[in-house]
Parts: sequence; structure tokens; C-alpha cells
Amino acid sequence: MPLTEGSPRPGDRRLSVNPFYGPANPLGDMAEAPPTHRLPAQPMAPATAHQLVRDELMLDGNARLNLATFVTTWMEPEAGMLMAECRDKNMIDKDEYPRTAELERRCVAMLADLWHAPDPASAVGCSTTGSSEACMLAGMALKRRWTTRNADRYPGARPNLVMGVNVQVCWEKFCNFWEVEARLVPMEGERFHLDPQAAAELCDENTIGVVGILGSTFDGSYEPIAELCAALDALRERTGLDIPVHVDGASGAMVAPFLDEDLVWDFRLPRVASINTSGHKYGLVYPGVGWALWRNAEALPEELVFRVNYLGGDMPTFALNFSRPGAQVVAQYYTFLRLGRDGYRAVQQAARDVATELAGRVAALGDFRLLTRGDQLPVFAFTTAPDVTAYDVFDVSRRLRESGWLVPAYTFPENRQDLSVLRVVCRNGFSADLAELLAQDLERLLPELRRQPRPLTEDKGAATGFHH
Repeated sequence: MPLTEGSPRPGDRRLSVNPFYGPANPLGDMAEAPPTHRLPAQPMAPATAHQLVRDELMLDGNARLNLATFVTTWMEPEAGMLMAECRDKNMIDKDEYPRTAELERRCVAMLADLWHAPDPASAVGCSTTGSSEACMLAGMALKRRWTTRNADRYPGARPNLVMGVNVQVCWEKFCNFWEVEARLVPMEGERFHLDPQAAAELCDENTIGVVGILGSTFDGSYEPIAELCAALDALRERTGLDIPVHVDGASGAMVAPFLDEDLVWDFRLPRVASINTSGHKYGLVYPGVGWALWRNAEALPEELVFRVNYLGGDMPTFALNFSRPGAQVVAQYYTFLRLGRDGYRAVQQAARDVATELAGRVAALGDFRLLTRGDQLPVFAFTTAPDVTAYDVFDVSRRLRESGWLVPAYTFPENRQDLSVLRVVCRNGFSADLAELLAQDLERLLPELRRQPRPLTEDKGAATGFHH
């Protein structure tokens, strides 16, 4: 969660209140608007409080038009009703809410089967608040396994984690919080993610693992997980180093099993020790829910699992937080039950079809160069063509925002900081009709953009956000 600062002068600004928001007598209790940065002295009618909050939220962007986020922005009303019925259930209290706990267990079993665990019954896993927490837990397990194997050298030796520079920021957080050296494989030329051989060359006796990304947030491409495992197999043959792989499948682990069934990236590869995904991305559930799974109990050190009994019963738990609602886990089980394999396949194929069609429309405009085409994740990235000098991607993002579209523009990291791109995330709910409207709006903007004397967005940092 981002840090926020309070108002420098609390209470100076007051909300203006429409008298009709009050009780039967429109003038009653409406003599003074409530403060905004300190608690009001008196309560107010629930309808009034609701309307005040709702009015302010009108200024938020339309989530369905937010093409920056990977997070689910639409679910069926039935899912919403289930979530409302379960929002008061504390997920940690498995003894009090055994059926909610059972649905979590079933989801883990379904994912273990989907990701080809050698023995789905022996795979272990848990729900989390999202992939960020799931990645933290997977990283902790990698580090603890390494420290156990190197007890004679640790803490003198400093552990490291190898990954591409394109990883999600949660991995940088993990390395910072748990004092692990981040060894990053830079981008090179038209390769925008990890190179397997370069990753293997960064490994040594202090490497706790290598992270492979199934679906880079920068451009939507899959990293070559099988090739990465092969490079680490060769490393073991040469040096004896046995480095495990964690697959960050925040998005792709809920796309590839349905659309790319021949792609080998999961527990079919013996070197893959753990996998995470975001239920609230292409798992098709409102935020926030994620999942972390380990190949077997051996891959998750028992000493990391806490057992509590003060809520009743003996409950093993592996999490960074404690209390959280069971609503999202129930919604995940509902979605698994509702769609099944064929339903997920249809939904994800529809999203990919929208992405590839829209990417083709963008390329046909002539002003842009595609980096990816949406044929892996339903995501594509593009930049301005070399001969376009009147405007840049930040101008495009700024102008699209005027029509309500949130399309992020951002600069790539180390070694390709010269490259700035736009990225479009196509999710369930972003239909072919909406894609057509976006294409029309983009085409309508181009004549004005072409007439600019130069790129006009001066503060590129404030022009748009790169939201994972």
C-alpha cells in the first residue's frame, strides 16, 4: 500500500453539502458541513454519509476504461452477492468458518492439478492478498531453504536472487526487506525480458533461486521458463550448483494453461519449486486475492508455517498478514466452479482476440511500432514510429485521458531507457466494441498530434502512471 501524508492544515477545507442530503427537513442538521481531515463532532444520517462519499468518488476514473491495470474490473452480480455475504468472515479463523477454509483448500488443489504438480494431493499452497504477498512468501521459502543448506556460512555469506530487470516491484521489495542481493539481467536490444544463459551466469553458491516471469508487465511477453530450467540444469552439471526456479505467474499462470497448453513452464519442469498467481488478475476475481503453491511439502520449510490455536482448533498458517475477509477466496471458488476449463479458455481467448485485433488496428495507423501483439498475455506494447517527431507516447496517453481512457506511457528500465512505450491490457469486460471505440478515439487524435511542433508533455513523470 502506498504511503500517504495527512493534510498540512487539517479541517481547513470543508465539504459543501446539498440540503436535500439531510433528513426530512432539508435544513435540519445542515447548518455546517462536516470536516474532511478530522472526525466530525456528531454523527450524521447514513444516507447523508453515503452520498457525500459517493459524490467524491465520482471524480475517480472509470475502472472499465483503465487499460493500465491488470486487475479484474468486472464480475457477475452473483459473484458480488457471494462476496457481500462473506465479507464479515475472517479468513484466518478456519475453525469458525470451516466451509470457507474448505473452499480455499479446493482452490489450491485445483491449481495444483492445473499446473501439473507431480502429486496434486501433496502440493501445498495458500491464498494471499495478491501476487505481491505470494511472491514474498515464495522468496522467504527460497531463502530459508538456502540458509538451511548453508548454515555453516550464513549469515556471513550474503544470499542473492537472480531475475530479469523487468520483474514486478514486489521482488525489489522482497530483496530490500529480507536483505537479499538482487541480481538483475538487463534488457538488450529487442529482448525485453530475462535471458536464460545470462541468468545462469549470474548464479553462484549464494543464489537462493531464479525468478522467471510468465507474462512480463512491461510488454505482456512470456519469459522462456523451460529454457531457463535447461540452462540451470547445465549449470548443475558443470558446477554442482542446484538452483531452484520460482515462476511468477501473476497473470500468465491463469492464461497459459488454457490457451498455450503445449507450453511447458510449470511443475512439469522438475526445477520449478513454486508458482504464484493473482486471482484478481486473469483469475477473474475482484481484488485482492493471490495464490502461492509449492511442488511439495519439502519445498516449503516447515519452520515457516505458524500454528495458532487461540481461535479454536489447530490452524497452520503461512502469511505476512493475519485477518482478512474470506470474500475473495469464495469468489475465486465460485469462478472456478462457474467457468471450468472450457469457460476459462473461452474468456481468455476472447481477451486475446481483442488484444491481437486492436494491436493490428494500432499498427495499421502507420504512426506506431508494435513491440508485442497480445498473442501471449492479452497485452501489447507499442511506441511511436522512428519518423514521428511531432509527438511522443506521453502526449498520446495524455490526450486519450481526455476521452476517459487510461493508457499508461512509461520508459523501459536499464539498457533500454531510450525506449518509451504505451501498453494496453485487455481484460474480461474490455469488449471488442470498447476496443473499437478506443481505436476510433486514437485515430481521431492523430491529425492534431501530427500538427504539434514538438512533443508537448514536459513533466513526463506526472503525465501518466505505470501501474502493474
